[in-house]
Amino acid sequence: MNIVDTSGWIEYFFSGANAAFFSKPIEDTDNLMVPVICLYEVFKKVNIVADEARALQIVGQMKQGHIVELTEGIALRASLISIRHKLPMADSLIYATAGTHTALLWTQDVHFQHLPGVNYRDAQPTSSRAHRASRRS
Repeated sequence: MNIVDTSGWIEYFFSGANAAFFSKPIEDTDNLMVPVICLYEVFKKVNIVADEARALQIVGQMKQGHIVELTEGIALRASLISIRHKLPMADSLIYATAGTHTALLWTQDVHFQHLPGVNYRDAQPTSSRAHRASRRS
């Protein structure tokens, strides 16, 4: 199974420099898990750089994967991960979800760079809307 973090979704949908890297897990919907926190973050970021119609379209595509709800177990695991690895809340929830489901996490977020179970690619400089979207919260 695969999980793509928010930076990967934004990169893919806005044709960033690493879009091809993220296309493999995103397009393999049978093996794609989508944490609800990713739905939240992508919907918010796309609304900032585009509009709600585009955000809803993208969320619809994300929902072709298996949506993973936030559970008590994932929340508690994420808390420990956040403490141990000094990850922000959303990142720790995404990483905990991947660990709970033995999924490979695909990302270009440097917070995950040296963690096990992560397929990391360095973010590429770009002037695209993908870059602007990934830098805003």
